Amino acid sequence: MGWRKWLLIIVAGPAVWGLAELVSRSQAAKPSGSPQFVSSGEFSPSHPTVTSAFRDFLDMHSEHPVQPIAYTHTVHLANGLQCTTCHIGVDQGPDAQIPNVKFCMACHMAIATEKPEIKKIAAYQARVEEIPWVRVYNYSNSAHVRFNHAPHVRAGVDCATCHGDMTKQTTAERKVNLNMGYCVECHKQKQVSVDCATCHF
Repeated sequence: MGWRKWLLIIVAGPAVWGLAELVSRSQAAKPSGSPQFVSSGEFSPSHPTVTSAFRDFLDMHSEHPVQPIAYTHTVHLANGLQCTTCHIGVDQGPDAQIPNVKFCMACHMAIATEKPEIKKIAAYQARVEEIPWVRVYNYSNSAHVRFNHAPHVRAGVDCATCHGDMTKQTTAERKVNLNMGYCVECHKQKQVSVDCATCHF
């Protein structure tokens, strides 16, 4: 961790935690059962709380993020679905889309409708709400990294290289530390550019 981050912690830490406490209290005052925020299906650099912004700045990410739906990758992959079935656009552009509630219910209107997690998805659809999925992998804005999935997919980089073996995961976990060293080492092994502008643009 650079000296600037330590300086920020020492100088701004008490103020940030005080503000986070106020935010926490206001969240606690909400009626029970009301969501903290409803996903629009678009992920932005904004944060729902001061604490989450602070954790992001320090690159502190949970290895086991709690998802609103316990989506089972093992079951879906075992039934023949591919990563690109649900993560549409991953082979065409920078983002791997996270399925919206309509996409999930296209299958689950008829499949496994009695399962508790499927009932949760149906409830989101009934309320006309998107599922507020929690991103497992992302880069802090301060890293200025613009990761593009498509060229990696075209180059034959297996999804498991960066995401771990999804056939052995239920809800997605942070299995690989995608820091600069990891990415640069992979680029060197594959003899592709390690120029700064390749990722930082």
